[in-house]
Amino acid sequence: MTNQRFDKSKLPSRHVTEGPARAPHRSYFYSMGISEEEIHQPWVGVATCWNEAAPCNIALNRQAQSVKGGVKKGGGTPREFTTITVTDGIAMGHEGMRSSLASREAIADTVELTMRGHCYDAIVGLAGCDKSLPGMMMAMVRLNTPSVFIYGGSILPGRLNGKDVTVQDVFEAVGQHQAGNMSDAELEILERIACPSAGACGGQFTANTMACVSEAIGLALMNSSGAPAPYESRDQFCEASGVAVMNLIERNIRARDIVTLKSLQNAARVVACTGGSTNAALHLPAIAHEAGIDFDLFDVAEIFRDTPYFVDLKPGGQFVSKDLYEAGGVPVVMKELRKAGLMHEDCMTASGRSMGEELDRIQGEADGRVIHPVATPITKTGGVVGLKGNLAPEGAIVKVAGMSADQQVFTGPARVFECEEDAFEAVKARQYKEGEVIVIRNEGPAGGPGMREMLSTTAALSGQGMGKKVALITDGRFSGATRGFCVGHVGPEAAHGGPIALLQNGDMITLNAITGELSVALSDAELAERKANWKGPRQTEYDSGALWKYAQLVGGARLGAVTHPGAKKERHVYMDQ
Repeated sequence: MTNQRFDKSKLPSRHVTEGPARAPHRSYFYSMGISEEEIHQPWVGVATCWNEAAPCNIALNRQAQSVKGGVKKGGGTPREFTTITVTDGIAMGHEGMRSSLASREAIADTVELTMRGHCYDAIVGLAGCDKSLPGMMMAMVRLNTPSVFIYGGSILPGRLNGKDVTVQDVFEAVGQHQAGNMSDAELEILERIACPSAGACGGQFTANTMACVSEAIGLALMNSSGAPAPYESRDQFCEASGVAVMNLIERNIRARDIVTLKSLQNAARVVACTGGSTNAALHLPAIAHEAGIDFDLFDVAEIFRDTPYFVDLKPGGQFVSKDLYEAGGVPVVMKELRKAGLMHEDCMTASGRSMGEELDRIQGEADGRVIHPVATPITKTGGVVGLKGNLAPEGAIVKVAGMSADQQVFTGPARVFECEEDAFEAVKARQYKEGEVIVIRNEGPAGGPGMREMLSTTAALSGQGMGKKVALITDGRFSGATRGFCVGHVGPEAAHGGPIALLQNGDMITLNAITGELSVALSDAELAERKANWKGPRQTEYDSGALWKYAQLVGGARLGAVTHPGAKKERHVYMDQ
C-alpha cells in the first residue's frame, strides 16, 4: 500500500506502522478514522503553538488545517499537535517574564519528545510569538527531519489620529501617563485600538525578526512570513508548506542540509539590515548549537558590523510588518543584500531550490520608502551592534537602528539595581539623574532565572522623555520594541560572577557602539579585589520546578543560553534510527 514515491523502510514511522508486530499500533490509528493507505504513507507532525493566551497564537489552529491539506495533497499523513507558548507582551513587567526564555527550551523539548514518541517522519511547524519561532526551529534542527517552518503572521496596526499605532506605543504611553502628559481617558482609547486583529506584534520586534530569519535561513518558503495573520492568503502558504515538506521527504533534504554556517550568516545579515531584535543574537547561536555549528554572539556581531541598515521598520524606524509585506517582503530585502554581495546563494531552502534560484524568481525591487536600495542605505552599518570590554568579556549587544552617531557613545556613572522591579520603581519615581548609566543585574539566564526583558523600564524612560538622556545595561534582555542606548546580554552574567556583579554606584562606565566597547574605569587589580570580596550570587526564590531546573542547566548568553550539549556531542540522530 505504500506510496511509491517514498521508501518507508528508511523512515522513522515504519516503527509504528509496518509489519505484524505493529498490529496493536495500527489498531489505534484505525480508531481515529485513519485509512490503511494513510497508515502506510509518511507521517508528518504538524506542530503549532496554538493557545488562547494572546493574539499571536490565536490563528495558528486555523492555519494548521491548511497545512494538513497540503500534506495530504503531497501524499503524506498529517498529525496535528500543539505545544506551549509564553507571550512576552503579556508576560512583560512582572514575574511571568521569567518563564519566557525558558519556554523556548520547553517548546523545543516538547516538540522533540512528541516527534520521537510517535516516530513522525517530518515536521511542519507553525509559530507566532517571540520564543516559539526559535523554539520550533531548534526542534527541527535537533531532530534533523525534513522540516518546513511557517510563521502565523503579524498583527495589523491600529489607527489613531491618522497614524499607525502598535503595542509599543501603549507601553510608552504608560510612561507618558506617569509623567502626567496623558490622561486616563486617552490611555484607555489607545489601549482599545492598538491591537485590532490576530497576529504577532507588528514592528520589527522579536517575532517578526525571527520570522524574517525563518526565510533567510531557508526553513520557510519565500515570502511566507509576510502576510498579516488575518489575511486568508496565508492559507495558500500553509498549504504550500505542507506540499513542500513531502518534496523534502522524497528528496531526503533535512533540516541540517538547510541550516548551515552560511545560512546562519544569511539570517544574521537580514536581522542587521532590518534593524531587528537583539534577541536574534541569542536565538541564532541556539539554533546553530542544535546543528553542532560554532556561531556565537561575536560571530553574529561581526556580521552586524559590516551590514548596511536599509529597511525602515519600527521601533527605530516608521513602518510595520504589513508595510514590509506590501513592499515585497523579505525576498526583496535579500535581493538587495545579494546586489552588495552579502548573501550566500548556494544554500538549500525548504522549496528544494537554492537561495540563489529562489531570489532569481523574485520580481520585486526596493521601493525606496520601506526598503531602501542597499546602495543608499539608512546607515552604513547594521541596526544591531556587539560590544565587548572589561565589563563584558563574553560580549553584550545593543540595537542602534534609528540612533544618530552622537547617540551611540555614552559615558556616565553607574546607578546599580539588583533586579528589574527595583529599577522600574526608581524610574517611576524619577530616582535617577540625566547622564547616568542604569545597571540592572541578576537578571541573566541563570540569575533571574529566565533572562527577563526590560521593556517596562525602557518604555517608561522613553515616555518620560529620558530615553536619550540615560543609558541602561543589563545581563538580562531587551524587548525588540526597546529604543534608546540599552545594552543587554552582558556576559558573564552576575550569577556567574561576571564583572557586572562587581559594579558599585558611581563607577564610570563607557558605552561605544561605534568602536564596540563596553568598559568600566576600574583596573584589573581593583576588579580582582572586588571579585575576591564578592559574596556570591543573589539567592532567588526558585528552589523547585521548571525555573530551578532551567537555572541549573542554562549556559551563558554568548552561546545562546542553551541547556544541553548540542549536536557536537550526539551519537544518535533521530532521523537515522
